[in-house]
Amino acid sequence: MKRITALSAALLAVTLGAQAHAQSWSLATAAAPYKGTTIKAIFLDRPGYKAAAQLIPQFEKETGIKVSYETVPYESTNQRYVLDFTSGGGADLVLNDVVWIGQFVDAGWMVPLEKFYNDPKLADPALNVKGFFPVLLDSFGTWNKKIYSYPFDNYSGLMYYNKCTLKAAGFAGPPKTWTELLTKYGPKLTGNGKYAFALQSRRGETQSADSFMRTLWLSGGGLIDPKTFEPTLTSAASQKGLKFRQDLMKFMPPGVVDMDHAEAVAAFNNGTVPLLTEWSSFYTTIADPKQSKVPANCLGVTTEPLGADGLKPALGGFGLGVNSNSDAKHQAAAYLFAQWITSEKMAKPYVQAGGVSGRQAVYKDPAIRAKYIFVEPMVKSWSAGTAVPNFRPRFAEWPQISQIVAENGTKIMLGQLTPQAGAKVIDGRVKEILTRAGYYSGKKAKLQ
Repeated sequence: MKRITALSAALLAVTLGAQAHAQSWSLATAAAPYKGTTIKAIFLDRPGYKAAAQLIPQFEKETGIKVSYETVPYESTNQRYVLDFTSGGGADLVLNDVVWIGQFVDAGWMVPLEKFYNDPKLADPALNVKGFFPVLLDSFGTWNKKIYSYPFDNYSGLMYYNKCTLKAAGFAGPPKTWTELLTKYGPKLTGNGKYAFALQSRRGETQSADSFMRTLWLSGGGLIDPKTFEPTLTSAASQKGLKFRQDLMKFMPPGVVDMDHAEAVAAFNNGTVPLLTEWSSFYTTIADPKQSKVPANCLGVTTEPLGADGLKPALGGFGLGVNSNSDAKHQAAAYLFAQWITSEKMAKPYVQAGGVSGRQAVYKDPAIRAKYIFVEPMVKSWSAGTAVPNFRPRFAEWPQISQIVAENGTKIMLGQLTPQAGAKVIDGRVKEILTRAGYYSGKKAKLQ
């Protein structure tokens, strides 16, 4: 699981390639052979994609390359990609979730980006791959020591809180630990149609990642043992986390099991809950006075509460890569866009338009730090020693496992299975998947 240092060879190759052609390069010149080409992409209905959409006309004007995108619900995006890829087609730009990269790469659906960053005609000498937060490039950009996508829509789990509501209840600030949230804040903030907290938990990846895995980490538990690959949901630490989630449900809205991100954010924005763990990418929605009733002076953002092992915030996000099914012309055009939208040059415009850049430099800008109060806790959450690259285990089999976790995690929340019974079901089915994949026979020696 120690993968960040494994990037050194790839990063060195990028750096040396950039130095070789740093004299005369421009995006317009690089794009000239592809003028008139239309590249296709899949976007999500989230702030980062709306931000990119605002910037696309600038790219199109400078390059003559048209970017056509289709907005698809997140929960059906992976299935859509699989259907498109297996038929030999699909969008030219590959939107790569942190837990899809192994699946996509092992199936041969993504092109290693070295094909492009080693091409002096395509590679921007100002690329500076080392400028990305290492945990982001490592987690959803790199597989088998090769870079397949650049960090694009970048997530850290944060806690949003309503200062005014907390103050009225006698709290000076948000809970510092998950235990405090349960024992102190929960009882005092719940009543009269109001609830203390919302944990987006809709069945699907939202359930498995945002709800189930988050509660495992807060207690020091986990899905599998990273060395032996043995499932560990029946361990004391994992059971503690799952039981904690059940105990916390009495302080959450009754429909929390059906809440996706939009519903959880709405519960915070309309004042139903004053505490919310949510991705950094939703800050612009939460801070938008047109969408939120929370006054600007009442909005606070901090890191997630501390758990048994300290700060272990949720990690997520998407990179942009290139479809191996596309022809050479569309691949090159797609790479130019991915390189441009994730560049250091475009980082500030992207943030100002509502996106969350994966570039370190932009968050050192005093103006950005002053305007966007989520920056400081987010940067802390992405720092070495704090970030959790394997928040969800990174292996090609995760999409199959996620469905099992989501199905049974929902049943546990609804009381249809006890945490112990649900854990046994998940453990058994995970063991079957990993056995077929060769994790116990030596065919696969480690997780990425």
